Amino acid sequence: MLIYAVISINLAFLFYTIGVWSEKKQGSLKKWHLVVFWCGLVFDTLGTTIMSKIAGVGFGINFHSITGFFAIVLMLFHAGWATVVLKKNDDKAKMSFHKFSIIVWLIWLIPFISGAIVGMSK
Repeated sequence: MLIYAVISINLAFLFYTIGVWSEKKQGSLKKWHLVVFWCGLVFDTLGTTIMSKIAGVGFGINFHSITGFFAIVLMLFHAGWATVVLKKNDDKAKMSFHKFSIIVWLIWLIPFISGAIVGMSK
């Protein structure tokens, strides 16, 4: 199961990174970015769920689990907000959305990196 968790978390990183930085480079939020954001969220949630099952514990109160929970909630809000922006077809919002995306991505990196550190130290 560990290999599936690691693959899922790394796919989340890959999807989310591609989505965020290509959106910045292209200068506007596009539908395919939205698909990639949702894929990142799905893989992050899947990987986190598998890791929790491997650990045999539910939500623990520690730095990694708190930042991880916050990051998933933030990713959900991010993907939801991107959906709203695209549905409204607001060009100004689509062109500035990358600023929010980068902040969410940077926050998401905290539990991603702390999880790798914790995982490698065991």
